Amino acid sequence: MAKQVIKVPDLGGADQVDVIEIAVAAGDTVAEEDALIVVEGDKASMDVPAPVAGKILSISVKEGDKVSEGDVIGEIEVEGEGQSDDDSAEEPAEEKSEAPEEAASEPAEEPSKEASSAGGEEKEEELKVPDLGGADAVDVIEISVSAGDEVEEGDALIVVEGDKASMDVPSSASGTIVSISVKEGDKVSTGDVIGKIKTLSAGESGGGEAAPAKSKSAESKPADAPAPAAASEAEAPQEAPKRDPHLERDLTVSAEVYAGPAVRKLARELGVTLNKVKPTGPRNRVTKDDLHAYIKEQVKKAESGSVGVGGGIGIAPMPEIDFSQFGPVNVEPMSKIHKLTAANMSRNWLNVPHVTQFDDADITELEDFRKAMKAEAEKRGVKLTPVPFLLKAAAAALREVPSFNVSLHNDGEHIVKKDYVHIGMAVDTPKGLMVPVIRDVDKKGLYELAEEATAMAIAARDGKLKPRDMQGACFTISSLGAIGGTGFTPIVNAPEVGILGVSKLAIRPEWNGKEFEPRKMLPLALSYDHRAVNGGDAGRFLTYLAGVLADVRRLLL
Repeated sequence: MAKQVIKVPDLGGADQVDVIEIAVAAGDTVAEEDALIVVEGDKASMDVPAPVAGKILSISVKEGDKVSEGDVIGEIEVEGEGQSDDDSAEEPAEEKSEAPEEAASEPAEEPSKEASSAGGEEKEEELKVPDLGGADAVDVIEISVSAGDEVEEGDALIVVEGDKASMDVPSSASGTIVSISVKEGDKVSTGDVIGKIKTLSAGESGGGEAAPAKSKSAESKPADAPAPAAASEAEAPQEAPKRDPHLERDLTVSAEVYAGPAVRKLARELGVTLNKVKPTGPRNRVTKDDLHAYIKEQVKKAESGSVGVGGGIGIAPMPEIDFSQFGPVNVEPMSKIHKLTAANMSRNWLNVPHVTQFDDADITELEDFRKAMKAEAEKRGVKLTPVPFLLKAAAAALREVPSFNVSLHNDGEHIVKKDYVHIGMAVDTPKGLMVPVIRDVDKKGLYELAEEATAMAIAARDGKLKPRDMQGACFTISSLGAIGGTGFTPIVNAPEVGILGVSKLAIRPEWNGKEFEPRKMLPLALSYDHRAVNGGDAGRFLTYLAGVLADVRRLLL
C-alpha cells in the first residue's frame, strides 16, 4: 500500500474555480477516472477525476472552496508497488547492509527515524509573517495547513491578499505544525505570529556514518511518497530555490492580463473586461488608476454619443416585484453558468445591432445521401447526423464570403480578419447552454466532424468541457431541429459577427416547373452584426450556404 497526494489537474487556463460538489468521502473505494469533486469556472463545470484506483484517505476541500491547478485536494491509498511512510520502518535489516556496523547492530524493527533523531532534539518555534514589501494589515484569505501537518521550509502556510497582489506566507523551517493562530478573514502585518512549528534541531553526530544510512533510506522511497522527518532534515541544504511569493498566485487570468486580486475584484464590480484596459504599472501591470482612467474614458464617450464596441446603453432597471403576493413561489439561486449566459446575452443584445435574414434550404438530396452512408458511418464507429453537414457548409460559406469571418477590434476603428475557421456548436445541457468549438472545420472530413461533434456534445452534457474548448469561434450554429419550431432569431455571440439558427425539418410541396413534389425543407435564420456585415454580404452568405446544403457536391468545387 502507498499513499498518494491528489492534486487538481490542468484546468485549461482557468484559475480559482469554485468547488460545487464533493463526490466522495474518506473510506470510499474509487476506480481511476472516477469523479472526486466537481468544480465550476466562468464558462463550464467539470469533474476532477481520481488519478489512480484506490481508497480515499481524506478530502481536504469542501463545497464553496476555490482551487487552482496543482492544489492538493486529498490523499488516496493505492494498491501495488511502493510503500507508505509507515512501511519504511519495517524494512528487513539485510536491505541496509551498506550501513556501518553500528547501525546494523540495532534491532531490525526499530524505526530508522529514532536513529536519525539521536543527534538532535525537537523544539518549538514561532511562525511569523515575513516582510510584506511595505504592505500592512493584509487579509488572510486561505489557511493552507492545519495542526499535525508535516511541512518543508518554504511550503505555504497561509495566503494573504493586499491591494495589489496575493501571496503565500511560507514556512520558515521544516517540521510539524503545532498550531495555527489565525483564521480566514483576519488581518496580519509583518512580524505577526501566525502559529507554531515543532522542528528537529541538528545536534552533533556521534559518527560520520549516520548520514549515509539516512541517504539510503531516502533513496528507497517511491518518488511520490512523502519523505520521513530525518530524510527531510538531511536534504534541507539541497532544497529547491524558493519562489518569489510576490509573483505567485493570480498573476494573470489569461496570458495577456497582469493584475492583482484587488484590481480584478474592482473590475468585476464595474463590469470591465481587463484586456481592454491599458496597463501603466510595472511589467505592464493593470492598476486601480488604470481602471479608473478607463471608466472615465468610457463615460466621456457615452456622454458624447461615441460609445465604442465595448460600450453600453444606460437603461432603467427592472422593478422589484413580490411574486408571493400572487401565490406560492420557490426562489432558487441561478447557477454560475446560467448567470454568465444571461449577462453575456444581455451585453450582446444591447451592444450589437442585430439583423436577421431567413431562408429555407432544400436538403432532400442531402438527406438521401446521409441515409445511404449510414451503414458505412456505423462501420467507422460514428453517427452521421445533419450536424457535420451544417458545419462543413458553414465553413465553406465563411471562406466564400470572408466578411463574415471577422471581428470588430476593441477600439471600434479596425476589423480583425481571420484566416482560420473555428465554429461553435450550441449544446443544451442540464446546467445551461454551452458552446464547444470545433476547430479547423474547413480542413476536416464529414466523418471526422461527426466524431468530434459527438464527443464535444457528450463532454458538454457531462460537465467535462474546459475553458479552452469554448474559445476562439469565428461563427456559431444553434440548432433546435430536434426540439421543434419553425423559426427563431438567434442572438449574435460577440465578438463573432454571425450566428446560424436551424429549425425543424418540414416536408412541403415545391413546384419543380411541371408539378408540385414533396421536398425536405430546412428553415434557416442568419443573425449578424450590422456594424461589420452589410445586407448584401449576408444575403450572399445565406444563399451560398443554402445552395451547398441543397447539393453537397458543391463542396468539391
